[in-house]
Amino acid sequence: MTRPLRIGLVGAGANTRERHIPGFRAMDGVEIVVVANRSEASSRTVAAEFGIPRIAVDWRAVVADANVDAICIGTWPYLHAEITLAALAVGKHVLTEARMARNASEGSAMLGAARARPELVVQIVPSPLTLPVDAMIRRMIADGELGAVREICVTHTMGAYADGSAPMTWRLDYDLSGHNSLTLGIYYEAVLRWMQEDARVDSASALIATSRRIRADGTVAEVKLPESLTVLGRYANGARLIMHLSGLETTAPRNVIRINGEKGCLRLDVAQVGLHWCPVGGKETPVVIPQSERGGWNVEADFVHSGRTGAPVRLTDFATGLRTMRFTDEVWRAWNRAAV
Repeated sequence: MTRPLRIGLVGAGANTRERHIPGFRAMDGVEIVVVANRSEASSRTVAAEFGIPRIAVDWRAVVADANVDAICIGTWPYLHAEITLAALAVGKHVLTEARMARNASEGSAMLGAARARPELVVQIVPSPLTLPVDAMIRRMIADGELGAVREICVTHTMGAYADGSAPMTWRLDYDLSGHNSLTLGIYYEAVLRWMQEDARVDSASALIATSRRIRADGTVAEVKLPESLTVLGRYANGARLIMHLSGLETTAPRNVIRINGEKGCLRLDVAQVGLHWCPVGGKETPVVIPQSERGGWNVEADFVHSGRTGAPVRLTDFATGLRTMRFTDEVWRAWNRAAV
């Protein structure tokens, strides 16, 4: 390359500060040249903390900046589609935070715009929870070590929404999050990597325990997103997908995925990223993952590598992101039908 790749940041929340900024700064030939956060004051704070030379008053100024080659979107989902479409229209690469968008309609528009500009790199920050074990799980399924997969059970519970007097976060705000319910998309994306197949949604049941909450600006808003959600799905071979996600559980959180096959079961302790195997009639033992199969966080390096070499994006490309958004939309429709 004859000059550095110049990055413009739109949104500088926790993941941007903890992951993206250090990731880009660690690479030669990459510069973060401007940042626009939610306010001028917060933009100046981020710029001072990380030595970013300029701030912008809003995201449109970053997108329009002729000295920016690529946009890193760290906002909540409500802006992902709008910023992506604007950036692609003026010839800028895009790395956007998960979740892809508020719904599949926005995600489809993003994919269409990306396909119209194949010379540009577009990437969604992948679900990071299972990166170290994804290759091993995928290989064990593909090689038939589990036999036919019979069911996949995802359980993730915590107590973030148990206090009804607590303020509304962006994760519960429909205007900001759209159809993204709890950690549904994050976990479904991981399962999609392993199964390489879309699941059909058979049914969904949800609970909103606190119907109204106070936003950060003091306004009272209706809660439209689930605080607890259970999904039943099915694959083409008849295998079941069972997902139970809850923000109402104040005991020790549960965070486990079980893949039950005809020859045995894989159990993933997601919090500890510990994988265990138990054959039918046998005892459970830890799965030792060779370093050659152990994945990790390479988001910024992968993005830059694709931009420099034209290598296809794997984690996560827009087509895969849209598959996750379509599943999210199907769940949204299913639980709303059930609630009528």
